[in-house]
Amino acid sequence: MNRRLTALSVLLGALVGPASAAAAEPGPALLVADLDDDDADGVPDGEQPRVPPSPDLLALRMPRGAAPATIPAGVRLLVDGSPVQPASAIPANARRVELQATRAGRSEIALAGRTVAISAFEIRAIDGAGRRIDMARSHASLQRTPPDRLGDDPFGNLDDPDAIRLLVIGAPDDVPVTLDVHSAAPSGRVIDRLASVPLGHVPCPEDVPPGLVCGSTRPLRAVADDIDRNHPMIADRSVKGEVGGALVVAVPGGPKLQMIRIAGPRTSPLGPLGRTRARLRILMVRPRAGGPPPMGGDDAGAVAIARAEVERANALWGACGVSFGPPEELDISFVDPPRPHLLAIGCDHGLPASGGAIRVRVDGHEVTATIAPRMRPDAAARAVAAAIAAAGFSVRLSDNPVIGAGAHGTTDVLVRRPGGALATIEPPASGALSTDATLTACIGAVELDDGLQHFSDTDAIAGTVEERALLKAFDDGDPATVDVVMVPSFAGGGRIGESFIFADGGAIRNTIIEDRAGLRADRASFALSHELGHVLLDEPGHPDDFGIDTPTRLMDADAANASAYGPRRLTVDECARAIRQSGAPPGRNEGGSRAPPPRGAAGAPDRAAGAPPGGAAAAARQGPGGATGFRPSGPVPLLAPWPLAPLGRER
Repeated sequence: MNRRLTALSVLLGALVGPASAAAAEPGPALLVADLDDDDADGVPDGEQPRVPPSPDLLALRMPRGAAPATIPAGVRLLVDGSPVQPASAIPANARRVELQATRAGRSEIALAGRTVAISAFEIRAIDGAGRRIDMARSHASLQRTPPDRLGDDPFGNLDDPDAIRLLVIGAPDDVPVTLDVHSAAPSGRVIDRLASVPLGHVPCPEDVPPGLVCGSTRPLRAVADDIDRNHPMIADRSVKGEVGGALVVAVPGGPKLQMIRIAGPRTSPLGPLGRTRARLRILMVRPRAGGPPPMGGDDAGAVAIARAEVERANALWGACGVSFGPPEELDISFVDPPRPHLLAIGCDHGLPASGGAIRVRVDGHEVTATIAPRMRPDAAARAVAAAIAAAGFSVRLSDNPVIGAGAHGTTDVLVRRPGGALATIEPPASGALSTDATLTACIGAVELDDGLQHFSDTDAIAGTVEERALLKAFDDGDPATVDVVMVPSFAGGGRIGESFIFADGGAIRNTIIEDRAGLRADRASFALSHELGHVLLDEPGHPDDFGIDTPTRLMDADAANASAYGPRRLTVDECARAIRQSGAPPGRNEGGSRAPPPRGAAGAPDRAAGAPPGGAAAAARQGPGGATGFRPSGPVPLLAPWPLAPLGRER
């Protein structure tokens, strides 16, 4: 066995350099059945009409013009990647002449007047139920269940939808004793490695020809991060992986044999889930104009923190096949708090007018609008907007939904200068903003030195006036991005993140706010990943609001645990819902968080979702020419299909 394994290493290792003789060691030339998909076209390499160069092939030196006399079943002779038939001469200008195995077994091929013995073994991937996973047409998936012990039979079936066994099939002398398994990133970079994974003897599947034997690994887990990777219960069969990358099977200390790509769950209510991508736009809001970033000490430190937070989100949401793109490619901007540019008519409760006037100064210009009795806030806002526009300013209106304690929805008047910069709204030189006894008006001022005033269950659907002034100032008009706004802190403590979602058609949607405490909570809470869940699932509630409390689920309301049993798991139904709610519809191109409890505390504050059950908020967007506008009334896909690419050629 050791001699055959050495021969395998020598023969296959030579393929990355000059072509080697077929008989570098005594005995048959040893190949691996080429059933994976190196070029990511969804067709096994052993079935392709043209095969790219690969270490899975055995290079030959053959005289030009020679012709093979026989080519046995289970072996293909490739000339420049294309299979040739018996008696077809090798062209004089051929650059590559290679053998490719397509199934396990022993055979002989007559080449240039001599006979070459061929021995091939096959590597299969087997799921928890014992079913074969096609290494080209299907994929591996990241683990969605907490660590658990194996049963009495380590090679038997198990209730784990993601773990896979590697089954090696071949002649008794050809099956190795161990394999190396490493995971590769989409770039081809090695992420993690399991060395010398032992193979145990197991019965072969019914389709394996007599005379061949089978060896199997124990169930292997592709996991999201080092917390799962290093759990002592499963550390010897776990390897850290990445969606879009691959699990690569190799000779111990040698080259690649076969690989299987990593994507979303193989089975779901929507069928197999591949890889999808959402795009984030991150805004770092300084506590005051010209001040330091909201976290990290300096801009470089803040960027590093944001990238690490997105990398954690990639790891967890990779269980659904979802990525937010390479962290180094993040769109990150540093901004000062906006000047007061928003006038909220009706403030929060939206009472109808009794009659009076609303008076403001816009960049020093006094503006007065008369308000008739019984006007609702939206009608009064249009009167105010007309008066401000008559003074030479650009005005947009943003209607908010009715909050839990409101009479009518309020309307925000957003004012910019003719060039597009934010105007400054101030109270009148004397007197009140509103002389109406019931209809109020509020100026949206963002003052972060005392923390951002966050919503409660009552006004979550609309957000506070300060939140609206912040978010609507920096809206970019792109409905297909998720805006992540990072602030120094929330006012009052306890809140570390919140989200605004599409569900109830408010004026702010697909937007997340996170503060320093959320970043400090790190993997005890996964604040950004949780809030992204509210947005992608388009779901304001939590699974334990009305159901069973499962602290291992990412969307749990109040779990705070940095171990492998903390809030980090996504169910297959949640994966399917994310695609339904946020993915492109068929036929097209393809929440709040809680701080961890103080040391010794029994629990943690509930994550305040983007809205309470039955209520959620949505987002203003820019219209043509950069003016503040609003997103379409219909849902806009946030998740776009992201097809797998050959390793090392992602771009």
